[in-house]
Amino acid sequence: MKRILILLVPVVIIFLAFRPVKSITVSGTITDETGATLAGITVKVKGTSTGVMSSNNGTYKITAPNENDKLIFSGPGFEQSEISIKSRSLINVTLKRPALLHSEVVVTGYSKNLEGSVPGLYVQGSPGASRKVQVRGVSSQPIDGFYGFDQPREDFNREGYESITENIFLKATDNPLSTFSIDVDAASYSNVRRFLNQGQLPPAGAVRIEEMVNYFKYEYPQPTKEEPFSINTEISDAPWNKEHKLVLIGLQGKKIPTENLPASNLTFLIDVSGSMQGPERLGLVKASMKMLVDQIREQDKISIVVYAGAAGLVLAPTSGAEKTKIKDAIDKLEAGGSTAGGAGIKLAYKTAKENFAKGGNNRVILCTDGDFNVGASSDDDMVRLIEEERKSGVFLTVLGYGMGNYQDAKMQKLADKGNGNHAYIDGISEAKKVLVNEFGGTLFTIAKDVKLQVEFNPAKVQGYRLIGYENRMLAKEDFNDDKKDAGELGSGHTVTALYEIIPVGVKSSFLKDVDKLKYQKNIEPLSKSSNNGEMLTVKFRYKAPDGEVSKLIEHPVQDKQISIAKTSDNFRFAAAVAQFGMLLRNSEFKSNASFLDVINMARKAKGNDDEGYRSEFIRLAESAEMLAKAKPGNNKTEENVEEDTKPLSKNK
Repeated sequence: MKRILILLVPVVIIFLAFRPVKSITVSGTITDETGATLAGITVKVKGTSTGVMSSNNGTYKITAPNENDKLIFSGPGFEQSEISIKSRSLINVTLKRPALLHSEVVVTGYSKNLEGSVPGLYVQGSPGASRKVQVRGVSSQPIDGFYGFDQPREDFNREGYESITENIFLKATDNPLSTFSIDVDAASYSNVRRFLNQGQLPPAGAVRIEEMVNYFKYEYPQPTKEEPFSINTEISDAPWNKEHKLVLIGLQGKKIPTENLPASNLTFLIDVSGSMQGPERLGLVKASMKMLVDQIREQDKISIVVYAGAAGLVLAPTSGAEKTKIKDAIDKLEAGGSTAGGAGIKLAYKTAKENFAKGGNNRVILCTDGDFNVGASSDDDMVRLIEEERKSGVFLTVLGYGMGNYQDAKMQKLADKGNGNHAYIDGISEAKKVLVNEFGGTLFTIAKDVKLQVEFNPAKVQGYRLIGYENRMLAKEDFNDDKKDAGELGSGHTVTALYEIIPVGVKSSFLKDVDKLKYQKNIEPLSKSSNNGEMLTVKFRYKAPDGEVSKLIEHPVQDKQISIAKTSDNFRFAAAVAQFGMLLRNSEFKSNASFLDVINMARKAKGNDDEGYRSEFIRLAESAEMLAKAKPGNNKTEENVEEDTKPLSKNK
C-alpha cells in the first residue's frame, strides 16, 4: 500500500501542476473609514500589469488570471491594501488613511555643507507629535517657512477638467475668417491612454482632439527657406461624412541638431507636497528628471526648486558636466506637506532670471499634479502670476503626473499663459518620448506667438468647422495684434490642424439660417466663374523667440481634391485620430464615424512606426470599441458614453 502511495504522489503533483488555471472577475466598492466611496483608486492584480481604476461611485471590476491571485488597492492619501481573492467574485474594500504623511523630510543643496536646523524653518503638524527634520547642505539662500508636513488631505480623488464646447459649423459668407493659435501640447492623448489602459472611457473634458492629433509625428518636409517651418496642405473627403471635405494644414518646425542648440538655463520646479507621494508621482518625476539630465551638455545649467508648504532652492545652478551631483540631489527629494505652488513659481522664475542665458534657452520645468492649495491658488491668480513672469523671456514647460487628483484644467492654463507646453507623463516610456526623443521640440522654441488665419472662398465653401482647438480660438482682430499671446513652436515639432468643409450645393442640417439683415446688404456667394480655383488661403504670423514684431506668411490652397485612398499617410492617420476623438467625446458632428473605421484607416496609414506609437493607438481604439459596446453594469454602452464622459467634478 505504501508503495502504491509513493507511486501516486508524482502523478498527483503532475496533475495539480497542469490542471487548468481558472480566471475570475472580481467587483466591489471601495470606501474610506467613514463609508464615503472613493474614486480614482488603483486596483491591480499583484505580479501582473493588469489594473483598473475605481469609478466615480467607488466601484471597480477587474479580471484576474487566477482565482487565488491577490489584488492591490492603492491611492493618494491612503495606506495600500493587499487582499487575496480566494475564489470570491465580490470584494468590498475599506482603505485607511495614515496617521502622518511622512516622518522625515530631506532637503538637499550644495552651496553649503550644513547639518541641523535652519532659521525660519517651520514644521507643521499636530501638537506633541514626534518629528525629525533634517536639512543637509542647504543653499546659501535659506528656505524660509518651509512646511515639512500637513494633515492628510480630505479632497483627494478629484480630477479637474474644463468643459469643452465644440466648434460648430459656420457659414463662409457670414464668417469668412477663422483664427486660432497653434497648440503643440500632447497631454490629452497620454491622459486618455491612461484611462483606456485602466478599462475606462475618459471624461469628455479630457479629450482635446488637437492634442491627440498632435501627439504623433507626421512626415512633413523640412523648411527650405528662411522661415522656421514649412507649410503643407491636403484635401480629400471627410471619412465620417462623404458629402463633406476634410482639409489638413500641417506645419513642420525646422530641426536643429542638439549639438547646435544654444546653451540652456533650466530650472526644475518640483512639487514635493503630500499629494505627490508614490512611485507614479514623485518617483516618476525623479526618473524623468534623470533622463533629461542625461541629455544636457557641459554648457547647460540645472537648478532645482522645490515647494510644499513653502518654496526652497535645493540645488544652485550646476553645470551639465556634473551629472552625478545633480542626480544625487534628485534622489534625495521626498514628498510631504501642503502645496504653495504660487511661492514655488515665483522662486523658480527668480532663479531662472538671475542666471539668464542671453541668446540661450531659459526655461522653468514644472513637475506637479497641479494641485495648488496655499497662497496664490485660484486659476485667475496663477494666470496673472504666469503672465507677469513670462515677460522676462523665460519659457515654461508643464509636466503633469499622477491620477485621481490630477488638475488638468489648471495645468493647461499655466502652460498656455507661460509661453510653454504641457505634457502628461503616465509612465517612463512617455517620459522618454517627451524628454529624450523630443528633447529639442519640448525645450527649445524656434518661433513664438504663432497664429493661423484661414480665409474661405464662399464660391467653394458653404460652411466649415475647425476640429479641436476650442481653447485656442482667437478673434479675427487678434491676428494682426502683436500684443496678443499665441502658441510656441519647438525645434522639429509638427503641428496639424483639420477643417471639415461643407461644399457649396450640399444640403446640411449643421448650417443654421439667420434672418436677413435690415440695415446692410446680405452677402451673396461668389459665382464659381468669379474665382481663381482657390478653396482657401492660410495666413501665418510668428515672432522670433526673442522678437516682439511678427512676420507674415500667406499660403493659398487650390481646390485639388483626391480620393482618400490616394492621400498621404499623414492625412489618413490624422483623420483617424480626429475621428477617434469625436467618438470619445460623442460629438454631435461625428455623423457616420465608427471605431471600426478608425481602426481600419489607422492600420492602412501606420507608415513608418519604428517607435510603435501608431500601433499603440490602434490597440487603444480596439479597447475603446470594446468598452463602448460593453453591456450596462460592465462599464459602458454606446448609448451611455455621452453621460459617462462628462467632466469629473473639479477640485475645490
